Amino acid sequence: MAKILIIDDEVHIIELAKLYLQRDGFQVEYATKGQDGLAMWASVNPDLIILDIMLPDIDGFDVCRKIREKSKVPILMLSARREDVDKIVGLELGADDYLAKPFNPSELVARVKAILRRSQAEVEPPQTIDVYGIHIDILKREVVIKNEQLKLRTKEFDLLSVFAQNPDIVLTRERLLNQVWGYDYYGETRTVDVHVNHLRDKLEGSPADIETFRGTGYKLVERKGAK
Repeated sequence: MAKILIIDDEVHIIELAKLYLQRDGFQVEYATKGQDGLAMWASVNPDLIILDIMLPDIDGFDVCRKIREKSKVPILMLSARREDVDKIVGLELGADDYLAKPFNPSELVARVKAILRRSQAEVEPPQTIDVYGIHIDILKREVVIKNEQLKLRTKEFDLLSVFAQNPDIVLTRERLLNQVWGYDYYGETRTVDVHVNHLRDKLEGSPADIETFRGTGYKLVERKGAK
């Protein structure tokens, strides 16, 4: 579930954006002032920021500048002003996109998704992963546990790779569907359950295990008593 931070002083804009973003499964936090937004950014570590230019204390340009000094988090800037110079300045400061007010909330959600897809594609995945006694070679698609190669089917390998990149974090069935089967996969979440059960069986006796969180999802953990 991607986390979105909205920094805007117009409450009706926040409520509208929040409504549509939450409908698409995003978690939403917000602040109505620039300084509060900076504090919120530091505390909640959002996946994307929706930032208005006109704020009551410091403007969005200053907020963007301060964030860019420390982070590459995607930023979508908003403005009620139509001047091209606002768009140019925002993009030069490091904003990823610009949307003029008033806007169609469905377009806002579409832009958020597009920015997140681009930012995720730019992150180079690790070539190898070592966690809880498991060694995964992403390029060779090999898994080694206790010096023995573990034979996995394609989706089992993909599932284990996602778990290994998020150890001890609960991953929802929807997130696993998105990351392993892709955004265009419309199968039921039962598919995840079946593959996780197969993967859990193959990890039996290893230092790692997959815990079930009823109604939510699964997480990779170190097996109790494992050495």
